[in-house]
Amino acid sequence: MDRIDLYRIFVRVIEARSFTRAADTLQLPRSSVSAAIAELEARLGTRLLHRTTRTVTPTDEGEMFLERCLPFLADCDEMETMFRSGARRMEGRIRVNVPGRIGRLIVAPALSEFLEQWPGLQIELGVTDRAVDLVGDGVDCALRVGPLADSRLRARKVGDIQQINVASPAYLARYGKPRSPTELDQHWQVAYASPSTGRIDDWEWMAVGRLHSRPVPWKVSTNNAEGYIAAALAGQGLIQIPAYDVALHLAAGELIEVMPEARPGPLPMHLVFPASPRTPPRVSIFVGWLEAILKRKLMIKGQKTQQDLDDGAAQIKRS
Repeated sequence: MDRIDLYRIFVRVIEARSFTRAADTLQLPRSSVSAAIAELEARLGTRLLHRTTRTVTPTDEGEMFLERCLPFLADCDEMETMFRSGARRMEGRIRVNVPGRIGRLIVAPALSEFLEQWPGLQIELGVTDRAVDLVGDGVDCALRVGPLADSRLRARKVGDIQQINVASPAYLARYGKPRSPTELDQHWQVAYASPSTGRIDDWEWMAVGRLHSRPVPWKVSTNNAEGYIAAALAGQGLIQIPAYDVALHLAAGELIEVMPEARPGPLPMHLVFPASPRTPPRVSIFVGWLEAILKRKLMIKGQKTQQDLDDGAAQIKRS
């Protein structure tokens, strides 16, 4: 096997901590991955990996070799494209993961624009509200909305997303319109449960520059943004949601903002990457495009007015 291919397989096994997962992401038989590592160890004359039934970890020599491999492979990626006639010749596959609603409403409809400009690239778009394991799943970059928990990742902040409180006209006709959080005991929320932990989020709002929170009664809970919005549309309770997510429903009068003076705090949005020292050029190209699309479509700079939300609804509809 080609020496550079051996290096790539070695790095993938280290990142995935598994021969099987590495083989899946490389689209190779597991036996080929195992044979490649054996060949590389024979060439180098040393053992690179500790193998157990549960995981694969590098030996001291493996760690040293990994440190040299990563920048070398990044240089190889750049050298393969540096003399091509124009950026349109860029080739390769990019694995990206984004939250469900952003993927469906924003990213997927815009991909044809990106692929027209870069026809040699392939995009594997993962769409889920669950925080995926970038290293284990072989993901090049992911979009995370909310506080970051995984310190092993490199992160680049894209901006903050404004959240609002909304309810359906049917709900408000039945229970009345809350004027402040002090009235929430007389209301129902649609509870949002964390997809990873099942924990029900408290109701939150900003006041005098501080974040406040409290539990609110609920009859329906969901761990999915689509279900959360659907339950609100059906009159099951109040919800707190990024403004872009319900822009069309607000414009159509299907949802109404309540307590605008007590909105929750904005949600930070980050692009995150595995902790490699360098990002492959094809991934950098995609990330630059994705960041521009998100800023344009989600209007994450500045405070949103109702006109902003109407404009956002029109943008999403045109997508």
